[in-house]
Amino acid sequence: MEEADALDLLSQINGDWNLVEVHHLERVWTFRDFLEALDFVNQAGAICETEGHHADFEFGWGRVKAIIWTHKINGLTESDFILAAKLDRI
Repeated sequence: MEEADALDLLSQINGDWNLVEVHHLERVWTFRDFLEALDFVNQAGAICETEGHHADFEFGWGRVKAIIWTHKINGLTESDFILAAKLDRI
């Protein structure tokens, strides 16, 4: 994906998402405790499973980081931005 296309799609999702080296998307959420973070990861994981498109998650006490890219091409596709938008709805 070209940078201009990625930036256009980035403008259509939550402003907390970061475009990293035109390779992947990252976003961090904060929560009051571990259980809220775990609940978010479980909801996000269910969305990923339904979509057949799986983000990477790092989480711990009060924090979740999602990292999204299309592993098959080792880069970004439109479906990555669609998944990000769906995670925004949680």
